Order: sequence, then structure tokens, then C-alpha cells
Amino acid sequence: MLRCTEPVYNEVAILRRRPMTNRREFLSRFGLAAAATAVLPSWSFAAAADSPVATHTIGVLPPLPYAPDALEPFIDAQTMTLHHDKHHQAYVTNLVKAVGSDPKLSAMSVEELVSNLDTVPADVRTAVRNQGGGHANHSLFWPSLKKNNGAVPKAELASAMDKAFSNYAGFQAQFTKAATGVFGSGWAWLVLDPTGSLKVMSLPNQDSPLSQGLKPLFGIDVWEHAYYLKYQNRRPEYIQAFYNVINWDFVTERYLDLRKA
Repeated sequence: MLRCTEPVYNEVAILRRRPMTNRREFLSRFGLAAAATAVLPSWSFAAAADSPVATHTIGVLPPLPYAPDALEPFIDAQTMTLHHDKHHQAYVTNLVKAVGSDPKLSAMSVEELVSNLDTVPADVRTAVRNQGGGHANHSLFWPSLKKNNGAVPKAELASAMDKAFSNYAGFQAQFTKAATGVFGSGWAWLVLDPTGSLKVMSLPNQDSPLSQGLKPLFGIDVWEHAYYLKYQNRRPEYIQAFYNVINWDFVTERYLDLRKA
């Protein structure tokens, strides 16, 4: 049985996962070839498994879309392996325990589940909030990362940032402040509000913007497990390095798709 607590740093050897190359391999490996389509959040729409707005199954750990060392030197391979294989897996495992055999909850995507916490029975709501939030947050986190070689947002997303933050530097200043200012564990997010405007926000623990009726575009995980092996107590250094691994192509496509939705 998997046992995992926050944080986890004492693993001696970790088997690296080979990233899955396509949707067919993903379904085959997890035995989901005949799985039914998950129910989508009210603001979403049907999307391919590799789409920036794809939803995720409650009991399935999505694979890393790249090798664990793909983000070196900014995020190290050991951190990525522990973060994905241990921490994210623990949220998936514990979420399955929380929803139990409830057919209504089990039929939801994790995004729909955390978007509708008020409909979750009170006795499991906190567990679903924490474990479901951890699953949803990390499922968006992995594809949001890619070494960008200094690239910045372009086209429609750049225009939206200019409107919301004056320019990209203005966004960076707000995002850095939000991430640095998280007390303890949590995330900083770039989100779409109900009017379609961009906003930066921070949330504690594994709380999801979805639970507040917002659409996350991407976030930075500032739990210590996301950076401590490489950066120790130097969170500001990790945050500054993070700008080198934002997958702006993915974020831009997600922005455009969510605006359509």
C-alpha cells in the first residue's frame, strides 16, 4: 500500500517513468481503453486527451509529458520524479479513498469534483478539497512546464497581459509577489475570472481556483516538495528560475480554448 506524507525526501532510489507518447498508449497502460467519457465542468467542453483543457480521471495519475530531467538545470530530475511519482500519486490514491464507492462522485472528472465542492457530502468534503485539489492542480502543472529559452507570451495572451498588468514585466511582478507571499504551503496562479479577464492570485495548501469559479491557466507550486532538494530555503530563487520553464505555447492555447468555452 502506498504511504506518503508531506514532504517526502527520503527515497533512496526512484524508477523513472518513460513518458507516454500518445493517448492510445496511455489508455492501454492504465486499462482504460473502454472507459466512459468523464463528465465535464459546466464551463468546459469535450476535448482530446492531449488538449490544454482536457479533464482528468479521479483514479488515474497522468504521466509526465517529458523525461524527469527535461527541465534541468531549473528544476532537477530527482525533484520532478518525487513530485510526480510520490506526491501526486498520493493525492490520486487518497482521493479514490475519499470518494469511495459513491457512484455520483466517482463518475465526475477531478476538475468537476473540485468545481462543485458544495455538492460533496460534508463528511468527505475536506478530504475531496485537499486530495482533489492536489490531483487537479498537479494535473495542470505538468503540461504547463517546458524550457522556454527566454520566450514570453505572444499574440492574444500577450495582449490580455498588457491589458491586465500593463505589460509582461507587470505580470511577473504581481506573480512573483503572490508566490513569494504564500505563507507556508500553497500556489500562485494566473487565472481567468468570470468576465474573461486575467488575474493573479495565491491560494493556500491544495485549494484550487476551480473551487472559486475561476479558470486556472497555470500555477507555480510553492510547497517545499516542489523545490527544496535544489533550492533549500531559497524560495525566491526557485520562483525566479520558474519563468524559464513556463510552457507559454500550452498556456496560450489553454487561454484561447477557455475563452471560447
